[in-house]
Amino acid sequence: MSRVYLSIDQGTTSSRAIVFNLDTGDIIAHAQKEFTQYFPNSGWVEHDGDEIWDSVCSVANQALLEAEKAGANVVGIGITNQRETTLIWDRKSGTPIHRAIVWQDRRTSKQCQALIANGREDEIADRAGLVIDPYFSASKIAWILDNVDGARARAEKGELAFGTIETFLIWRLTNGERHISDATNASRTSLLNIKTAKWDEKLCALFNVPMAVLPEITDCAGNLGSAKAGLTKQLPILSAIGDQQSAAVGQACFYPGAVKATFGTGCFVILNTGEQIVKSSNRLLTTIGLQINQKQTYAMEGSIFIAGAVVQWLRDGIGLLDDASQSEKIASELTSNHSLYMVPAFTGLGAPYWSPDARGAIYGITRDTGPEHFIRAALEAVAYQTNDLISAMAQDGMSPTNLKVDGGMAANNWLMRFLSDIIDITVERPTQLETTALGAAMLAGVADGKFSAIEDTALSWNLDRRFHSTMAPSARRNLTSGWYQSVMKTRLSVS
Repeated sequence: MSRVYLSIDQGTTSSRAIVFNLDTGDIIAHAQKEFTQYFPNSGWVEHDGDEIWDSVCSVANQALLEAEKAGANVVGIGITNQRETTLIWDRKSGTPIHRAIVWQDRRTSKQCQALIANGREDEIADRAGLVIDPYFSASKIAWILDNVDGARARAEKGELAFGTIETFLIWRLTNGERHISDATNASRTSLLNIKTAKWDEKLCALFNVPMAVLPEITDCAGNLGSAKAGLTKQLPILSAIGDQQSAAVGQACFYPGAVKATFGTGCFVILNTGEQIVKSSNRLLTTIGLQINQKQTYAMEGSIFIAGAVVQWLRDGIGLLDDASQSEKIASELTSNHSLYMVPAFTGLGAPYWSPDARGAIYGITRDTGPEHFIRAALEAVAYQTNDLISAMAQDGMSPTNLKVDGGMAANNWLMRFLSDIIDITVERPTQLETTALGAAMLAGVADGKFSAIEDTALSWNLDRRFHSTMAPSARRNLTSGWYQSVMKTRLSVS
């Protein structure tokens, strides 16, 4: 069998390891393990860094063993990860000084509001390409340093290291030899200058983050270190990239105007803008989509905090589902939803509203509302939120003609049809929905010389199905108008 690559996909609720044959895009081996979600206070979300490390080693070794049994020659590792989630650890021991603060966490809302009140919004948007929000890493770093005894003094002495999850994993895998962050993850911290792709002293000062804790910024593909710890086989680390940018690579979004939506715990829409830094007038984000050979490809992004997580809540939180896959059949059996709207702002609202203190709400409950209506409203909310992002991109002059979709919810045919109806453009679903992990493997193949250029990896993308809009414009207007009114009510309730 030809040379194959191990992709470590460290996500928000689970760690996965997948071995890909890039000649076909097929999966040779796969392992997955969930880990604990901690909710110590309202709006707070934490992970245990050591538990994440253990889960990654466990699934990676399972996948390596499975691939070996299949006769595959695994030659390198690609890493993709939940972005913005923040860890700080002791440089000598590698032990985290606090649980990881997850990207969904809202504890630093007041600190962010203070920056906005001090008139820093435009300056931070110009330098970092991002809005001021607890979502990003910078305020999380400052919170840990200010709330762990002695941490700030130790950080300023260079005794502590910060990293998003790929940085932490590479540190551990290389026995502390490499403290690096790829440019895509670095661009999600609010500390990287989007124009220079380097750490920005003024941004660090604004967020009160000592530069001594920051990692070296690297390309997404290259010789990123040697995995010497935790795995049963020593392998080169050939790629690192944030999960949403990795999905864009896996979806072959290599040219300006190409756009994808990944439906995982949240939903993230990324549009390739090429070498152009596009500043949104609708509170979308400017981010680095890819960096190879020190050359940046930029992207416009919209972030939805709750997508698949709302179905998980229906299953685990209130017991309306035994399995998430049941939602498709239940939604399709309803002829209408009786004007029921669910706004799943469990951890605030992301783009284009950026209301960190908003909380979930349901509107339009009547005597004949049943569990099935809640389930369908949850799915519809994912489509409505995606439409908010597509509409904002169109208002910024970037109107996509089709949308590539991936992630677990993309397998739901009812949702994909409804999504196409609501956004009124064609939705394209690939045969391989594991595009996040696939993107990291593709980049590993580029670093390894299997592909001469990233565009050559597009052969791994194959179409499964297209969904075309059939909804009447008047029906679409009525539905989206009801959604917009529901969002406004939700936002007003916390203003």
